[in-house]
Amino acid sequence: MAQLYFYYSAMNAGKSTALLQSSYNYHERGMRTMVFTAEIDDRFASGRVSSRIGLSSPATLYNRDTDLLAQITEEHQRHRVHCVLVDECQFLTQAQVYALSEVVDSLGIPVLCYGLRTDFKATLFPGSQYLLAWADKLIELKTVCFCGRKANHTLRLDAEGRAVQSGQQVVIGGNERYISVCRRHYKHALATGEPVKGL
Repeated sequence: MAQLYFYYSAMNAGKSTALLQSSYNYHERGMRTMVFTAEIDDRFASGRVSSRIGLSSPATLYNRDTDLLAQITEEHQRHRVHCVLVDECQFLTQAQVYALSEVVDSLGIPVLCYGLRTDFKATLFPGSQYLLAWADKLIELKTVCFCGRKANHTLRLDAEGRAVQSGQQVVIGGNERYISVCRRHYKHALATGEPVKGL
């Protein structure tokens, strides 16, 4: 029975790697997948899901206006789709998360979404909010803080390594701009304004 999955974490927990492994597992069994990634995330080559360990795969780009249900339905009618995988799913809109639930419920195709739960202010992203509400399965992918505890928050850093406390929700970046930390070190970085020691 198809289900909607939300694999979430802080930065650098291997979300893209897990997505690529899942897609590979389907392909290895002769099944077809559709892989989507956010158009806004241009850190790597456009139209690809890329992991920090060097794996990558072609992907269809989506933005806020993309009709995911229509695209997936059309492709499924041409040649059966066995699984849909969405990278950077925190950038999905409410309507797009609903559309993905329709892919599961109406087309019977499992949908695996991978993304951040919260932003640098510890506030839910829109896509994550609705996936937390509507997904059949919630799976946390874990990473660690520099102190060894579970990292469940993401800090946005300035050029001096200090926590940024205001600004736009979405600013694309990697290790040069973000670090995953435990709640204790997240609060400490915001309260003190000191450079993060784990860098």
